Amino acid sequence: MEKWYLMTIVVLIGLTVRWTVSLNSYSGAGKPPMFGDYEAQRHWQEITFNLPVKQWYFNSSDNNLQYWGLDYPPLTAYHSLLCAYVAKFINADWIALHTSRGYESQAHKLFMRSTVLIADLLIYIPAVVLYCCCLKEISTKKKIANVLCILLYPGLILIDYGHFQYNSVSLGFALWGVLGVSCDWDLLGSLAFCLAINYKQMELYHSLPFFCFLLGKCFKKGLKGKGFVLLVKLACTVVASFILCWLPFFTEREQTLQVLRRLFPVDRGLFEDKVANIWCSFNVLLKIKDILPRHIQLIMRPVCLVLSDIPFMSTWFLLVSTFSMLPLLLKDELLMPSVVTTMAFFIACVTFFSIFEKTSEEELQLKSFSISVRKYLPCFTFLSRIIQYLFLISVITMVLLTLMTVTLDPPQKLPDLFSVLVCFVSCLNFLFFLVYFNIIIMWDSQNGRNQKKIS
Repeated sequence: MEKWYLMTIVVLIGLTVRWTVSLNSYSGAGKPPMFGDYEAQRHWQEITFNLPVKQWYFNSSDNNLQYWGLDYPPLTAYHSLLCAYVAKFINADWIALHTSRGYESQAHKLFMRSTVLIADLLIYIPAVVLYCCCLKEISTKKKIANVLCILLYPGLILIDYGHFQYNSVSLGFALWGVLGVSCDWDLLGSLAFCLAINYKQMELYHSLPFFCFLLGKCFKKGLKGKGFVLLVKLACTVVASFILCWLPFFTEREQTLQVLRRLFPVDRGLFEDKVANIWCSFNVLLKIKDILPRHIQLIMRPVCLVLSDIPFMSTWFLLVSTFSMLPLLLKDELLMPSVVTTMAFFIACVTFFSIFEKTSEEELQLKSFSISVRKYLPCFTFLSRIIQYLFLISVITMVLLTLMTVTLDPPQKLPDLFSVLVCFVSCLNFLFFLVYFNIIIMWDSQNGRNQKKIS
């Protein structure tokens, strides 16, 4: 009973923080003619409500694709349509064709913020709570602390409740997928993940681990018996879910192709509001252009799920992921919410996970790697200390760069200097984490094979 009482308090804290952030500005507030993502979401409600399905993704006099044309999969469009019906009931002016362009009011802001909160309550937050409750070999208090820290992650809160997005929907579906396959509800897990992909195409980045994990299950059961049956069931589930989501767009070949062109616009570039850290950084030297944008929310979700296993490195990564969005957050006038939520998240992680006490080789899950290296370099005993120093350097750099960006004006000849520096520093951090997490995966896999040989 006490567990659920505390869990309720934790969820209420998460909701309170979200709603407090939502009281601040949003993307493109009062900035015609294009405004921002807030207007994009409102415009999609206008389009899906007033136009037939066949016109949603096509350019026309009623649907100018240059003005926030719909570029997410059908499930996002259906969600916009559902929100539009509610908006029509409250105030039809919010979604009136053409005349509602750039509509802004406190009442409409309240409505739009409420749609994000409701989506969180229905999809994302229940998935987080259930996932943490299903964690094994940790105490009840640790499970509750895990829920609190995940719900306080500032990156997702600032993007959804500040900038304005519905990332929690696709991430929530993906997390339901993780829960499904972890509990051997493979068909439900596959269905949930298909919904995630059909809500935001960026979830395709997570599809390879899902595919490999489920295919591995089929191989373990034997492809000549139960494994083959499971494979067929999974294939039918995936195909059926995609057909149901895309059915209105399968009537004509050109319909399907146009939707695909809108979902994967390779000509849009990859420097979306300076949050494409790796590409933006490399472009300074290599001038890379015309590749799909990357979204930091894609990689934060798996790291949130291992917060209780590797608290020090996970907390560090999540702090960097929030910092990487600094140019976007400043553009949306969200500096104060970003500072407060980041500090709240950091304090929660330090308090409940004692992250500074979890820096040994074993707790960083680098013991196997260190032992392997020490076979050739016996003096290699300082890895955990190096990581602590790197953390200190990383945090100091992020703090100083934030202060410089806020207080100093860039040189006239280099107006994007601070934004590029933020991207470059974030890029270096992410490349370090790429090496770190791959080391963990490779050595864990190697140890698993060695244990099988011994047994």
